[in-house]
Amino acid sequence: MTKKKYVPIPDDVEKVGKVVLDAAFKVHTALGPGLLESTYEAPMAYEIRKSGLTVATQVSVPVIYDGIKLETAFRLDLLVENCVIVELKAVEKMNPIYEAQLLTYLRLKNIRLGYLINFFVPRLKYGIKRMIV
Repeated sequence: MTKKKYVPIPDDVEKVGKVVLDAAFKVHTALGPGLLESTYEAPMAYEIRKSGLTVATQVSVPVIYDGIKLETAFRLDLLVENCVIVELKAVEKMNPIYEAQLLTYLRLKNIRLGYLINFFVPRLKYGIKRMIV
């Protein structure tokens, strides 16, 4: 089995990731933990857009099967600059399925960098999971 060579994330994508994290910290500081996931989505998108980046919310993620594009019920929370996926959670306990979900979205959209952000924590740094494919 050939080991896949690691390719670093490009600097411009890393900069987008930094904007996402800055927005998350700002939103968490302002709103605090314990609200519904959907409550955090709009302020996150707003803060990222204030930084001059494009954000799409609730983006449909189709599946290509047997050469055919099939629409699915998959929807990712935030797609920033078409290069970073952000999945938002507001849960007491993280489930490994959330990580699997983000990895699947990254692969299906052919995007390498994603963040799983859980706002249901007293300090946001404990609620952030960076994922790379």
